[in-house]
Amino acid sequence: MKITTMRTVAVSAALLLSLGMLSACSNAAQNPGSNSTDNSANAQNAKIGLLLPDNVTERYASADKPYFEEKVKDLCGGCEVLYANADGDAAKQQQQAESMMTQGVNVLVLDPFDGKAAAAIVNQAKSKNIPVLSYDRLIDSADVSYYVSFDNQKVGELQATALVDRMKELGLPGDAGIIMVNGSPTDPNAAQFKKGAHSVIDKSGLKILAEYDTPGWEPPKAQDWVSGQVTKFGNQIKGVYDANDDTAGGAIAALKAGGIKPLPPVTGQDAALSGIQRIISGDQYMTVYKAFKPEAYQAAELAVALAKGESPKAPQTADTASGVAIPSFLLTPVAVTVANIKDTVIKDGLYTVDQICTTAYAAACKTAGLE
Repeated sequence: MKITTMRTVAVSAALLLSLGMLSACSNAAQNPGSNSTDNSANAQNAKIGLLLPDNVTERYASADKPYFEEKVKDLCGGCEVLYANADGDAAKQQQQAESMMTQGVNVLVLDPFDGKAAAAIVNQAKSKNIPVLSYDRLIDSADVSYYVSFDNQKVGELQATALVDRMKELGLPGDAGIIMVNGSPTDPNAAQFKKGAHSVIDKSGLKILAEYDTPGWEPPKAQDWVSGQVTKFGNQIKGVYDANDDTAGGAIAALKAGGIKPLPPVTGQDAALSGIQRIISGDQYMTVYKAFKPEAYQAAELAVALAKGESPKAPQTADTASGVAIPSFLLTPVAVTVANIKDTVIKDGLYTVDQICTTAYAAACKTAGLE
């Protein structure tokens, strides 16, 4: 009787243990995140934060954001992109990043308004094991996972070379005067553009009359500064190095208002639609085309890979302001003048002829062979 009772208890215990194990397996299957290390499965529902720096730069809303979202959706149908724009405010970008981390983002793709201030965002993300991909502008932090951008010093070299060559073509004196409208002092890329430009201009013989770093890349501030230089130097201004198309628009408005004729050659960057139209009309000489689609696509691919726990090998490195090498994917910029608009921005599908050649630019487009 005693042996039978002991056998009964043992059988009952075994049954209970089996039921417990089955229950545990069932719970694990229903909640893979609680016990699973399958990052691939979890990544299908990942949240990816996209933080862009300002609204004054035309490209962010028209190209970077939609291309990034398009590629993420293509790669990961269940992934969600959380988007915010800092509107030129580093403190606001910090708050936006903190909000995204609170919402449980798996990856942050951050284009910093202020490259140094954004290091605080990277530090917070690191404490939560959230990788940060530095997009277009390099954050001054050793803890950035990847950097996706262009060779920014090359951008400045392309701009300055085009300006110097154009001034020679126009038969201007070798020591003709130019003004330099640089980018924002808080943008780490702006320092690289300026460095590249100076590497060409400083040995050209051209005389730099004045130079300005444009706060926040704001066109009105560039316009106000150029207006002051027109008052001071007048027709001594034979060329304008301008770091991007939006501030170039402000500079050209100031030159026109100041009665500078003919307009000197003006550089730009970003191949903004307004910049391309000014090139067509002859108001702006050139821009630098940075193919936003491949840049945004590359960032999206890396963001999804990071969400899966993967670490793709980068082909290059780029140094932060503090000298730390960050694994990087750097694309090649291209100089654009009226001569190659068709073979660059139109060929790549950035704009159609109809988008460029509105009624106001129809005659200029015809002269340029864009019909």
